[in-house]
Amino acid sequence: MWEQLAVFIIRFRLSLIAVLAAITVFMAYKAKDVEMTYDFAQVVSEQDPDMVYFRQFKRTFGEDGNVLVIGMQDSSVYKLGNFNEFRILTDTLAKVQGVNGVLSVSKLLNISKDTAENRFVATPIFKAPPRSQKELDSLMRVVNSVEFYKGQLISPSTGATLLALTMDPKYLNSSKRQAVMNNILGFAQQFEKKTNIKLHYAGLPYVRSTMTSKVAGEMKFFTILAMIVTGITLLVFFRTWSAVVFPLIVVGVTVIWCIGSIVLLGFKINLLTGLIPSIIIVIGIPNCTYLLSRYHYDYRKSGNQMLAMTRVIRKIGLVTLMNNTTTAVGFIVFAFTDIAILYQFGLVATINIFAAFVISFILIPAVFTYLPPPTAKQLEHLDAAPLTKLLEFFDHLVLERRATVYLAALVMVAGAAIGISRIEAVSYMVDDLPKKSSVNSDLAFFESHFNGVMPLEFEVDTHKKKGLYKLKNLEKIDQFEKFLRTQPELSPPVSLVTFLKASTQAFYNGNQQFYRLPDNSEKNFILSALANSGGSAGGAGMNSKLLRSFMDSTSQKARISLKIADIGSQNLDTLMNTKIIPEMNRIFKGTGMDIRPTGTTIIFTKGNEYVIHTLRDSLFMAFGLVGLVVLILFRSFKTVLFALIPNAVTLILTAGIMGYFNIALKPSTALIFVIALGIDGDNSIHLLAKFRQEMAANGGRVRDAVSVTLSEAGTSMIYTSIVLFVGFSIFAFSEFGGTKALGMLMAASLLITNFSNLILLPSLLVTFEHGKGDTDTNALIRHYDESYHEEDDDIDLNLKEMHKASDYEGDYSI
Repeated sequence: MWEQLAVFIIRFRLSLIAVLAAITVFMAYKAKDVEMTYDFAQVVSEQDPDMVYFRQFKRTFGEDGNVLVIGMQDSSVYKLGNFNEFRILTDTLAKVQGVNGVLSVSKLLNISKDTAENRFVATPIFKAPPRSQKELDSLMRVVNSVEFYKGQLISPSTGATLLALTMDPKYLNSSKRQAVMNNILGFAQQFEKKTNIKLHYAGLPYVRSTMTSKVAGEMKFFTILAMIVTGITLLVFFRTWSAVVFPLIVVGVTVIWCIGSIVLLGFKINLLTGLIPSIIIVIGIPNCTYLLSRYHYDYRKSGNQMLAMTRVIRKIGLVTLMNNTTTAVGFIVFAFTDIAILYQFGLVATINIFAAFVISFILIPAVFTYLPPPTAKQLEHLDAAPLTKLLEFFDHLVLERRATVYLAALVMVAGAAIGISRIEAVSYMVDDLPKKSSVNSDLAFFESHFNGVMPLEFEVDTHKKKGLYKLKNLEKIDQFEKFLRTQPELSPPVSLVTFLKASTQAFYNGNQQFYRLPDNSEKNFILSALANSGGSAGGAGMNSKLLRSFMDSTSQKARISLKIADIGSQNLDTLMNTKIIPEMNRIFKGTGMDIRPTGTTIIFTKGNEYVIHTLRDSLFMAFGLVGLVVLILFRSFKTVLFALIPNAVTLILTAGIMGYFNIALKPSTALIFVIALGIDGDNSIHLLAKFRQEMAANGGRVRDAVSVTLSEAGTSMIYTSIVLFVGFSIFAFSEFGGTKALGMLMAASLLITNFSNLILLPSLLVTFEHGKGDTDTNALIRHYDESYHEEDDDIDLNLKEMHKASDYEGDYSI
């Protein structure tokens, strides 16, 4: 089959290049529509009960993660000139397209009772810009007397001030998000210049906007850097620009296909899929390296370009396909999960790994049979043997010091086990950003002054229509809220209860002592006044918006909304399971009411645990698939063990490094093991395929077969590892902690795999292989050549077909 395929590619190479060009143009056209996203909810299955509950909660009460906050700690904001600039900023931001509303000191309402009409009236505290400092100070005393606002917009302990923007979800979840954020930040920066007051930004819309901008920037940066680094590596290996330019064209075309496929599949670029283009470059270059190395080797032996390239496709096509399949295994397992972000990452990566294989196996043979044949100088790299001494040392260890090899492996595994015991599974909502980033420093500001800005929600269900009108139910909610106020990680809660307390204070003409729930004698009047408030403009806004945000239409369910510091998944679990949930159960026990925590923060934390458990299952699946590939290729269960044991050692040692370097286990680091297994498995198949061929050539003499395998396959394996090591090392320059860890751990894994596959695996072959069963004629791989063998002469190539290929393309002299 591969011989016919080789003839087909060379015969129709011009047509195939045209087809690739047409597909690339189409993919480039689609790629222009790619969008960015950073949705925390993508890490939880749509069918997960907590996710289903959260979506129902949002349908009832609205979004919880659409508030952007801007804060400052500067008393000069309450100087007349600066305050009026602050008021102008607030009014300007309220008019920005994509902003649904702004809550600011300058726009606060004061609730007063209208006894004649039996209703409450909400009027602006700042009806007009204050004209004097005395007037401003007087109005601020009114603001500070409204208990409802304390801790919400002005920190009672530090005096820090914030304004909150409610964003339109339609803009947040579309490509318009960045334009909205740019408008907001632009107006805020103008305020900073005019007043010299430093502003801080936080909230999920800001985090998501910052993340998506950085993901877009890093995707471009790493794609270019990967091209440069791999290009330099190719130039060092082959010493000719043609061997640099065309492989880079191959991976460049693959990158275009990659981005186009994301659009065609209906996906968006996120933190994981943003890595795929640069990963594809790193993984795709070895395909070109294999093809060109073998092409140069066979050309030097035959002196015939077409013959040499046909041999390349025929002899290493299957093995290279299997290597790509093994690499794809590390990604395809993610496509079997029901987590959107992993599913998309796995599917897109898998498709484009095979696309890279197809493109390289068409474009490299097609182009290089048109180009002039390699010169003697360009073939000099075939005689370079910088690794000969190292491989001879490996051969000595394998043949003479296997006990030392096994002891070293056991010691390293034992040491790694200690490191693994130190790994902590913890993640933060913004921990992928560097600690010194503006996002983290601003987040620290809000945690210091307002106890955080990450959303945390509770839903109370009375199970009865108008159950929230019962005073005993409201008192239980109030009791729970008082407990929440004692937790330093939480901001003061906002709910129907706090709203009713504010109404009671208004009923008593703003007396702060009456900021409490109404008693039985007051309740009916206050509730009646609230119902009547819908008739006034101010009251209508207060009643329809605020009440609808904290109580459902049947008055059965209530929402308690608060903010929490980004304390990490581990601390959040501790806080919820050891403090909040036990107290919540104690307070509501026997009341007939149910209360349940929810919100974006809860979903994010659960998503981390969900992803880690899913990746664990994916790792076992990946082991099974790699074993299946080896079994299909070699028809030997013993060979499957030979392949999997070294890779298991590699992963154990990599995990040990995580522990010793305090790299936390989280979604962005847990996926490393599955990817590493797929990539490292290539080396095992590479070596085992060569070993099988040498066993046949050496009459089943294991030691001789291992020595030849190490000397001939070892060099290409180390070169490939160098390409991958250098390629993945570029991720160490990432601003994202998870991406940086990916690069460092993958680079470490690629170094370790040289020990596992070039020392440990051959040692296992020498110890446990006895020269039987390794020449199974039923095996899919029966011939695998790393070097030229005289028995592969022109007779077993269809020379007539080759000449037809030349005639078809025109008079091509070889």
